[in-house]
Amino acid sequence: MRNIKIAPGEYYHILNRGMSKQLIFHDNRDRTRFLFLILYFQSPVTIQNIHRPVKSFVEHSVFNIDKEIEQEIVTRKFVELVSFCLMPNHFHLIVKEIEENGMARYMQRVLNGYTKYCNTKYNKSGHLFQGPYKAVHIRSNEQLLYLSSYVHRNPRELKEWLNKESSYPWSSYQDFIKKNRFKELLVLDIISGQFKNKDKYNKFIKESTAKLLKEELDWID
Repeated sequence: MRNIKIAPGEYYHILNRGMSKQLIFHDNRDRTRFLFLILYFQSPVTIQNIHRPVKSFVEHSVFNIDKEIEQEIVTRKFVELVSFCLMPNHFHLIVKEIEENGMARYMQRVLNGYTKYCNTKYNKSGHLFQGPYKAVHIRSNEQLLYLSSYVHRNPRELKEWLNKESSYPWSSYQDFIKKNRFKELLVLDIISGQFKNKDKYNKFIKESTAKLLKEELDWID
């Protein structure tokens, strides 16, 4: 699937888009379902009746998962989610692989689970995404910070969110500059720990001019 080696302890920019650039998120329930998957599928723990926590988040902005189950997920992680942004027809993640083949297991669970959900909901069949996900190895701290700013500025592409991306509910930007909504399921320290406080990180993002590498941009365009 990949033309790069994914290894434990390394960070990666993960991205994918809809087939033929079609929408992959049609409403907030879709976005919430995908958000649930990227957060709670970081370990092999199986969660029954996913529609219940999804409904809870849509209505109350909290997934309301049993604390023991959530702690088991945290304890058994095979990847670590650092940041994310969900756009209408694509998504961006920054993820650290913890266990060998953890990334492959994680993305298979997320993409297969979401595709099955969409095909059932919209009475479709076949592929939803434009082939296998793209993984770009983050080789330096500078690249990590650069990608963090790009991912969090991404909602600027949406007319209604221009200059309001810090309030965009479907990215981790607000978790960096306000309260982390997802606690140990979203590990911010590798990035946030490099800034004196939340305001400094917010200033860094607002002043950034980050753009994607050509190999990443070609994948989205």
